[in-house]
Amino acid sequence: MNNVGPGLLGFVVVALIGVALYFLIKSMNKQMARIEVPHEADLAKAEEAGQAAKTDAKPEAKTDTTKDAEKDQGAS
Repeated sequence: MNNVGPGLLGFVVVALIGVALYFLIKSMNKQMARIEVPHEADLAKAEEAGQAAKTDAKPEAKTDTTKDAEKDQGAS
């Protein structure tokens, strides 16, 4: 009767993968904690400010060179 099992090497490999996974998850949680997520109220205020800025801005007058550059880009 021949009993073949993973033995000590298999255990060591699985244990090392477990330790690596622990440190990877720990690092990921640290990085996720650094991310600043804006609140919905802040997003609404920023959107309102952006809309107000767009309505206050005057449209730029296009010169002949600007029109030519736009034609060249559109042709590419």
